[in-house]
Amino acid sequence: MVNLLKSASLLLSASVAYASLQIVPGATWTGTNTGLHMQAHGAGVFELDGTYYLIGEDHTDGSAFQNVNCYSSTDLVSWKYVGALLSQTSSGDLGPSRVVERPKVIYNSSTKKYVLYMHIDSSSYGEAKVGVATGDSVCGSYDYLGSWQPLGHQSRDIGLFQDDDGSAYLLSEDRANGLRIDALTDDYLNISSAVYLFDDYEAPAMVKKNGYYFLFASHLSGWSPNDNLYTYSKSLSSGWSDWTTFATAGSDTYSSQTNYILPVSDDLTMYLGDRWVSSNLMASTYVWLPLAFSGTDVTMADYVNWIPNVAGGGSWTAGPSETDPEGENATLADGAKVVSCSGCSGGESAGYIGGSTGGSATFNGVVSHATTTTTIRIKYENGDSTQRFANVSCNGVEQNLAFLPTASGNGTPGSSVLTCGLKEGSANVVVVTQTDGSYGPDVDRLMVPVS
Repeated sequence: MVNLLKSASLLLSASVAYASLQIVPGATWTGTNTGLHMQAHGAGVFELDGTYYLIGEDHTDGSAFQNVNCYSSTDLVSWKYVGALLSQTSSGDLGPSRVVERPKVIYNSSTKKYVLYMHIDSSSYGEAKVGVATGDSVCGSYDYLGSWQPLGHQSRDIGLFQDDDGSAYLLSEDRANGLRIDALTDDYLNISSAVYLFDDYEAPAMVKKNGYYFLFASHLSGWSPNDNLYTYSKSLSSGWSDWTTFATAGSDTYSSQTNYILPVSDDLTMYLGDRWVSSNLMASTYVWLPLAFSGTDVTMADYVNWIPNVAGGGSWTAGPSETDPEGENATLADGAKVVSCSGCSGGESAGYIGGSTGGSATFNGVVSHATTTTTIRIKYENGDSTQRFANVSCNGVEQNLAFLPTASGNGTPGSSVLTCGLKEGSANVVVVTQTDGSYGPDVDRLMVPVS
């Protein structure tokens, strides 16, 4: 009897604890403590004691440098804003109208310093330099040390790679000569020697797996995406293979550009890409997908959503099946009403959410086959050029979510992600409203995991 009770308790615990938090490539991704779309573009990731730190560009107010931001997460899905590593100064490399791109951080165990590299430039991209800063904590304030052209060469898109023995390398796009691998000095603050020169590619990112170095990069096509490539070798200085695509040919790497490759576990290595919106960099989104390695072959499939199981040892699965309650069938109140939407699933959506009357859409009877913390995709339209916002509650737990513009999407609804604690059965309720007098998004439908 004791064993039976213990087994029942374990099953109940597993049911309650089950989670299916999902990464949704290309979605509006709201910081858990900001209510705003995450601003960490061109980012790198640093893992420390089970916490992941996402370090990237802040484009809240345009393309010029504002901050190098840092967010933290333990599950790679829910990201909390921690602070800025560097912020705009009155003049100099970090002054107004400057370019600071693709920040990457590594740790030097000898100097006990975190070392940050980034692309430094003028607004016309005429300087082509690399900058370096150091900090005492991964997500704290950094001291900016200066910029230069490494070994006298141009440097635009950059990446960093730290090998198993602690040696570190700058990956640097030198427009006049090609994509470079340069060795860093022991303190990581300068370049010691040139290691290898490729043809001209940009957006470099490197990972080491099963004794091979894999280098990922992009063709040069400005802000427009292209079919990104990879090459591999057992040596950084020789023997590199021919470049080949890893995503579906002709997909433009699922409309993204390589930014960083994150090794999570033996079973999960992640591609981190940017889907740039050149006319409004704030609205650029994140295309994160699992890579598949088979020997030296690397492929990447496209997923609408997928689950990184960090707590479960770093495995991953495709997103679960979903139901899709329509916005026009929700209970609309306080001025919210059904509006026409040519790109929406049923040709209609729930509009006039918020406003002076606080219009709301209530989705009753939302079904789940398990008690679970999961990710609901809210399909929506936003015809403005700026973010809209909404107060969204799931079973009484409220979150402030951002909704990026969809005006340039030719009527195709966007997605914004909601973390939701669902109960098994059909007693779940999701409410979308806005209480500050502004209008929220037009809601096409919810995409609700059933398990």
